[in-house]
Amino acid sequence: MPSSYGLKIWAENNFIIKDDRVHINYKSTPSILQIVEQIRSKGIRGPILLKLPHLITKQIRTLYNSFEKAIDENSYRGKFRAVYPLKVNQYPETLKQIIESGREFEYGLEAGSKAELVLAMAQTPLGSAITVNGFKDEEMITMGFIAAQMRHNITLTIEGLGELESIIEVAQKRELAIPNIGIRIRLHSGGSGAWAKSAGMHSKFGLTSTELLEAFRLLKEHNLLDKFTMLHFHIGSQVEEIAPLKRALREAGNIYAELKKIGAKSLKCINIGGGLSVEYAQHNTKRVQNYTLSEAANDVIYVLREIMNSKGVEHPDIMTESGRLITASHAILITPVLELFSHDYQEHSLRLKPTNPPLIEELVELNHLLKRSNCIEYLHDGLDHMESLLTLFELGYIDLCDRSNAEILVHLIIKKSLYLIGKNRPPEIEKLSERLQERYLVNGSFFQSIPDFWGLNQKFPIMPIHHLDQRAIRAASLWDITCDSDGEIGFDPSAPLYLHDIDLDKEEYFLAFFNIGAYQETLAMSHNLFSRPTEVVVDIDDNSYVIRELNEAYSILETLEKINYSSDEIVSKLKNRLKEDDFSDKQEKKDTLSMCKNFLTQNGYLRTTK
Repeated sequence: MPSSYGLKIWAENNFIIKDDRVHINYKSTPSILQIVEQIRSKGIRGPILLKLPHLITKQIRTLYNSFEKAIDENSYRGKFRAVYPLKVNQYPETLKQIIESGREFEYGLEAGSKAELVLAMAQTPLGSAITVNGFKDEEMITMGFIAAQMRHNITLTIEGLGELESIIEVAQKRELAIPNIGIRIRLHSGGSGAWAKSAGMHSKFGLTSTELLEAFRLLKEHNLLDKFTMLHFHIGSQVEEIAPLKRALREAGNIYAELKKIGAKSLKCINIGGGLSVEYAQHNTKRVQNYTLSEAANDVIYVLREIMNSKGVEHPDIMTESGRLITASHAILITPVLELFSHDYQEHSLRLKPTNPPLIEELVELNHLLKRSNCIEYLHDGLDHMESLLTLFELGYIDLCDRSNAEILVHLIIKKSLYLIGKNRPPEIEKLSERLQERYLVNGSFFQSIPDFWGLNQKFPIMPIHHLDQRAIRAASLWDITCDSDGEIGFDPSAPLYLHDIDLDKEEYFLAFFNIGAYQETLAMSHNLFSRPTEVVVDIDDNSYVIRELNEAYSILETLEKINYSSDEIVSKLKNRLKEDDFSDKQEKKDTLSMCKNFLTQNGYLRTTK
């Protein structure tokens, strides 16, 4: 039975399989292969980053609808608000879609650096919230005052008492509007998953309860208590379990209520930070998320309602800063496979002689007579023959041609047997499949396009975008084209990836990496000087689709310019080193120079595919 590659686990009904292809499950439901083929018809080679803006719209609406439904069902009297953290993906097309899709909800932006704050000030619609997290100097704090002067709804979140002192100083010496002030608290409660260190008493950010009381005193002393509007906490990105969030909510909710009771009258919002998770697993045993968005929303609303009711405190507004949830699903990396490392083990590669060694003749017969009823027996026979033939080669009784024929025939027997055995393989056959895994060389850089895999061992859903009506039988590991042995996604028996056995001389084979729209673009590195992939934005309507933006990968010269080389100088040096004496005639030199310049204006990915 063909594999669905865990679509029901991670895809959120965004993608479906129809016939033999992956289709985008929206309106006219185009196939991803159809879009890729159109792009490649323009002469573009290398990896393609496909962006689907409708999925950003879907996620924003789902986030707001989930919390608003929970508010209604729990008779909660606060409002829900949200901001998008720019660190997750600041690229123009992504941000433009976030702003447009979030306008009806007054969806805002969160900044964690000066550059991000400038971007938020320029892009956030007036009325939508801006929150500013992370460490700040006086200059960054002053920029927050300027944003308030622009009538932005901005909150500077205090990460330490020194920042509050800087806010007080700026307020005293500038005739500017004073922004809202938030305080990030350092909770005892920790998170879960790879980013759990973001919370707890040893976390990088936030004030202890003692520092919080001192901050309250300073605000009151300097007549800024009316600007203290938000309490903030964060228990880490990609929170895998709901229990840590509920513990953090109880702790933060009680702190909020106590602050209200001692006189923080303007305090009206609890910011629960980010962390709402995305499912990346393709196998049920590897799921990383034990809750739904609806469940998370209900738990947040219920826990805070109960605390406020018991303390006699007005229900606060609730804000989230989850970015991964919003943008992860909208980007897909498509890479062509360049080579299968057992690709030469095809029947047409046999060099059989008029007279062959007896064991070779037996392998020919085993391969010819192989069927479901005998495939395990013949597979074992083939492996035994291979061991014997290797011994004969070492002793000099068979030649290199015989050895090659033996390797091809045994490989063919293994492939056919795996196909005939099907899904329910005996354990020894499964182990054999893993040991003889196929290596697929893909035209891309994992360091550039999925750096979280290399840096954090973050898994992403991977699947072919076609041939899905056929059984995938090859245990697969993936190699990228960087000159680095870490550029490999190895086969994991606990979460196995099986791919198809394809003759790349006859057709192309494309793999897709899903859920890469969060962090990957901003963390990408130019290891081996590979540039970003060609980026394509696709709008889908009821009848077809439109490629709205196509930004081709940087050329080799553009890539070198980005690390401060002069392209003119490089071209001049190359030209000067092609001396007249090296050519038999001037036309040959001219043609060589032209060819060299053409190569330099192409991107650095390989062009061996059609």
